[in-house]
Amino acid sequence: MNADAMNNTSKTDWARIDAMSDEDIDTSDIPPLSEEFFTRGQLRMPQSAITMPVQVDPETFAWFQAQGESAQQQMSVALRIYADAHKTYPAFVAKPA
Repeated sequence: MNADAMNNTSKTDWARIDAMSDEDIDTSDIPPLSEEFFTRGQLRMPQSAITMPVQVDPETFAWFQAQGESAQQQMSVALRIYADAHKTYPAFVAKPA
């Protein structure tokens, strides 16, 4: 993502949105939820994080620390994004010709 994309200001009139009541919101395009929808629902609880020592080079660690108090959380998210981006999905991999 480039720097310009991060600096775009929202053109949404947030004050108008905040002032709306539930009755003012048009939900006519949302289909009603059936009883089956609620019957098939599953409660999914997040897994507990694992705490483990990891060696990080000083420059990388300093960069994360400079981002603020949530450095450890940001490092965890960065690892998650990296892992997700490098997963292989056999169903989507093209077979050689």
